[in-house]
Amino acid sequence: MIETTKNSLRLSANAIALRTAGLSSAIFTLAALAGGSLGISTALAALASLVVAGLAFRDRRPLSGRVVTTGERRQKHAFGPAAVLAALPDPVVIVDRRGLVVDANRAAIAVLPGLRNAHPLSFALRAPDVLDGLDRVVKGGKAEAVEFVERVPVERAFEVHIAPLSDEAGADAGRAGAALYFRDLTPARRLEHMRVDFVANASHELRTPLASLMGFIETLQGPARNDAAARERFLAIMREQAQRMARLIDDLLSLSRIELSVHVQPTAIVDVIALLRHMIDTLAPLARERGVEIVLEAPPGPVNVRGERDELLRVFENLIENAVKYGEGGGRVDVRVATTAPGSGGGEVSVVVRDYGPGIAPEHLPRLTERFYRVDVAASRGKGGTGLGLAIVKHIVMRHRGRLAIASDVGRGASFTVTLPALGDESQN
Repeated sequence: MIETTKNSLRLSANAIALRTAGLSSAIFTLAALAGGSLGISTALAALASLVVAGLAFRDRRPLSGRVVTTGERRQKHAFGPAAVLAALPDPVVIVDRRGLVVDANRAAIAVLPGLRNAHPLSFALRAPDVLDGLDRVVKGGKAEAVEFVERVPVERAFEVHIAPLSDEAGADAGRAGAALYFRDLTPARRLEHMRVDFVANASHELRTPLASLMGFIETLQGPARNDAAARERFLAIMREQAQRMARLIDDLLSLSRIELSVHVQPTAIVDVIALLRHMIDTLAPLARERGVEIVLEAPPGPVNVRGERDELLRVFENLIENAVKYGEGGGRVDVRVATTAPGSGGGEVSVVVRDYGPGIAPEHLPRLTERFYRVDVAASRGKGGTGLGLAIVKHIVMRHRGRLAIASDVGRGASFTVTLPALGDESQN
């Protein structure tokens, strides 16, 4: 079966996408040069876009008398603009002059799940600066780069490159639409924030133990040089201060790793009940030492969620250990697991850790998850706390698309509730 091509072709979505292949190559290369680096995947995507665009434009010359066979047409479409667009690693969206979505790759749909062909881009993207920039570009303006921040479900920053697409008659006849390329700035921004926080907070927290170590060293080199009893006592204190600094550094490194990946949702399947039983067994010696009983109340059988096993262990370790240490006056810590039936928003798994100690005053509750915030600084340091435990818990729960709730009454203890999305019945087996 054959068909004869015509010399005059009307503008179509495929024509826009063909031009976008070459445009995407230029955008990728310019963005990489601006950032000072060119990754392997970006280079391959740019090269593929450039080659396909060249082939496409070569085949668009007047074809008077030429016959295209079905086999040729299939081969052409097999490596067409849609395939190139799908292969690009970063989000790319093509819109027409009215702002209606013509095409988008999978990466764009992952960032903007509301994207629909022939629907306005504004339905999926609530970013006035980007939409205003798009409006200027399709009305004849030059290419623009606009930054916007997405705050739900987690905060992410993007730089959007908006480039015009011309129609068949050329740039002077009007704009056919525009291409939007999204560059994720989140990792770089998080890294910069972590550097600032580390310098400000870590230097403050490390100064005290370092000053203590220097003081004891000077004493051991001077007045206590020949005092064996003083030497043993000072060395024990120095060891304690060194361990405190080691814990602080370990917690800072853990928090940094978690923050860098907070926008990446875990995919493994984890049984919450098994994790809790393991952590309760691990903390049993500490509980016995402090005269505290840990009681687990959970439904029979596994309760599965999508998560990172080691990170969820860290969450439950922090919450249960804190309850044992700071609520030891109550003599009991309850760990309760509850599930809710799937509804319009899906099922959930809640883990409540409750102690019966002195409780926490209400003015402290909003700030408990801040880095280095302590209700009682002396008591926290005396129990080996670094002030980072609940900050780590909060960021792990955020990465798992969950929620952390804290409630307390002075004199009646405190409860910490972690709520995570549950898996369906098909994943429970």
